[in-house]
Amino acid sequence: MDRHCFIIAEAGVNHNGSIELALQLCDVAKKAGADAVKFQTFRTENNVLKSCGWVDYQKENMPEADSHWDMIKSLELTDEEFIRLKEYCDSTGIEFISTPSERKSLKLLLDMGVKTIKLSSCDVSNIPLLRAAGRANRRIILSTGMCTPEDINRAVEIIEEAGTVPENITLLHCHSSYPTAFADVNLRVMNVMRDRFRLKVGFSDHTPGWEMSVAAAALGAEVIEKHFTLDKTMEGPDHKMSLDPRELTLFVAAIRNVETGMGDGIKRISAAEQEVLKAYSRGIVAARDIAAGDVFTEDNITVKRPCRGIDVRDWDNVIGRKAKRAFKPDEPVALD
Repeated sequence: MDRHCFIIAEAGVNHNGSIELALQLCDVAKKAGADAVKFQTFRTENNVLKSCGWVDYQKENMPEADSHWDMIKSLELTDEEFIRLKEYCDSTGIEFISTPSERKSLKLLLDMGVKTIKLSSCDVSNIPLLRAAGRANRRIILSTGMCTPEDINRAVEIIEEAGTVPENITLLHCHSSYPTAFADVNLRVMNVMRDRFRLKVGFSDHTPGWEMSVAAAALGAEVIEKHFTLDKTMEGPDHKMSLDPRELTLFVAAIRNVETGMGDGIKRISAAEQEVLKAYSRGIVAARDIAAGDVFTEDNITVKRPCRGIDVRDWDNVIGRKAKRAFKPDEPVALD
């Protein structure tokens, strides 16, 4: 079956505000075989109140930051740096994607010519951003953590009413805790969303490891997104729960293996099995000396491999027939 899961290597803010690290992340994603590398585009002043409190895992991973606002500010890249990243990705053959947190960042990305707009779970209810993204009628991938089916339905309506056709919308099942406990994944929701909204679906994976992404691929996810980093020991909010370069390569390979292994659903004997069948097909042979005129019975014939004469599937047609000649033990029997 010709199916290709679009794999997004989520760099996010794992560049720590450094364009050089961001470029290295692009290289790692490309080498691993991902279809796209994704960042996050934001201006802290336009996105976060200075009074915003900490998320526990972020505070644990960035103990030196004075506040949530300061942490976010330290992870910004400039407009010029995002343009450089997009140009670099274009030159190396991997799609550049970034998640805008507000309309000014969205406009920057649209002006840069991005093909795909990725919207985060926290913006499922962000009517101005949804509407602005919908007007662009580009490919939209919407994560759906922290929201209800009604929230998703409203977001899809806004995007479609703004001008994006359903064929350009993909919903990602997502659980917005870092890392996500396996008991919280509820992966079956992905296909429930496909049936309910009649849209393409995928999975944004925040679990440890990549078992859930492999399972999502087997369930038919069209997009899978996973965080990665250059080094899990780096300081930053997301490094510890991200894949390292080696793990990212294994992650991509595992999904591609699942895609290949799912096949087309038609049961057949493959070319590789035909070779095995030559040694393992079973045929009917004499169990002992059989004289001409003897009747073939379950006592004087047996089944052994490989088949050199009558196939075992013809067993019932042989039993009760008379031997037209003599057969030695292990000699394939014949009816003529």
